[in-house]
Amino acid sequence: MRWSATILVFIAPSVLFAQDKKKDEPLEPLKVVTLDRKDAIEFDKDVEPILSNRCSYCHSKKVVEGKFDMTTFEGLLKGGKSGPAIVPGKPRESLLLKLVGRTMKPAMPPKTEEPATPEELALLKLWIEQGAKGPSSTVAKKRDVKLNKLPEIVTPVVALAVSPDKSTIAAGRGNQIHLYDAGSGFYVQSLVNPDLKDANGSPVEGAHLDIVQAMAFSADGRYLASSGYQEVIIWDVQIGTIRQRLTGFADRVVAVDFSPDGKWLATGGGTPTEEGEVRVFDVATGQLVVELKNRHSDTVFGVRFSPDGTKLATCAADKFVKTWDMPSGKFLKAFEGHTHHVMDVGWAPDGRTLASCGADNVIKVWDFDRGEQVRTIANAHAKQVTRMVFIGNKPEVATCGGDGAVKFFNVQGGNNIRNFGGNNDFLYAIGVSPDGTVVATGGQESVVRVYNGTNAQLLETLQPPGAAKK
Repeated sequence: MRWSATILVFIAPSVLFAQDKKKDEPLEPLKVVTLDRKDAIEFDKDVEPILSNRCSYCHSKKVVEGKFDMTTFEGLLKGGKSGPAIVPGKPRESLLLKLVGRTMKPAMPPKTEEPATPEELALLKLWIEQGAKGPSSTVAKKRDVKLNKLPEIVTPVVALAVSPDKSTIAAGRGNQIHLYDAGSGFYVQSLVNPDLKDANGSPVEGAHLDIVQAMAFSADGRYLASSGYQEVIIWDVQIGTIRQRLTGFADRVVAVDFSPDGKWLATGGGTPTEEGEVRVFDVATGQLVVELKNRHSDTVFGVRFSPDGTKLATCAADKFVKTWDMPSGKFLKAFEGHTHHVMDVGWAPDGRTLASCGADNVIKVWDFDRGEQVRTIANAHAKQVTRMVFIGNKPEVATCGGDGAVKFFNVQGGNNIRNFGGNNDFLYAIGVSPDGTVVATGGQESVVRVYNGTNAQLLETLQPPGAAKK
């Protein structure tokens, strides 16, 4: 991990502000100790490692919600709904210190995780007393991040995929991948990495250590790609085993897409506020085909091959949509117009029209040949549009958003075709069969809702394995 004036501490608002599962049990406050230290506390050296090691798992949201933005130092100081997290010079008034010290609910980290040590608490207190100074402006440096097991309460559905033949729905729930029969809603099995271990070498049951960030089926339905922190796994779904494990990424990989012929796999991610990362791999060998240069200056949230596989579209937090020649990686065109993070991108069946959606709540349609914007579908959602996918051979897209809504839009006219209800919280993922008849959505509720795409009828609600139909 690289640090400059921006910090990458991730704490899920749902964990930070949610009620602890065992709320009736009294909290055991950390022991108060005094540090005999005269020199100034440095954020990069002393404070950031504590926050990163204790809190780095539970935030995997592609766009910060909960009004507690900890992706910047300014956001860390500001806090969220409960007020300022840190008051420089005043540790007794700093919410962060109370949560870490377990003198206030909910505890941070959660009770299911190992708490901070008294020495770490004392270091945070001394840092706040000294004015809570931020990271240095020196040259960025790398840190080796070791992941531990996710807390059991972290189970959002961030990634979804529907197999091309409509037989299977893959749901990324927390660090698990659960497969369901799309027709009946029955739970079938989970995809498990048998070699998965945490930072201490202890076995972990799951697909990734991190939250499953993105998933995609190959066109023939045989392979499923899933991504997490610094890795992508290509699964052979027919036998439930790992075919390829791709590593060496800078940070979380939050977007994956197979080429139409299944030969290549594109990945998107990168270190927030520093650099976007786009790579294309050979599916058969796992070898890197091309890494795009001069790509994006921030995290890449969407990657999508054109219908003929000759081009790749990418979008990122830097507000740009860009296109590239495949497999040379040559830059083709850039499209600018979004006013916030661009969360997803796709190609219309004609291969000449692009559409993108973003945290500015809009959908934008672009003409590739002319390099111009065709239209903006304003207020497509009441909150950020988190994911978007074109529906088969139609000039239509399916979208989901932070407002819990699922919608179909016609990109030629910009009209809203159909709306799907029943969701009660933030949505992160949507999967649609090629013919548009099967629609699956998931988010903060940890369930997957399956709809009839032709009439918006709710067909099934897919629960976690313990509560699912079998």
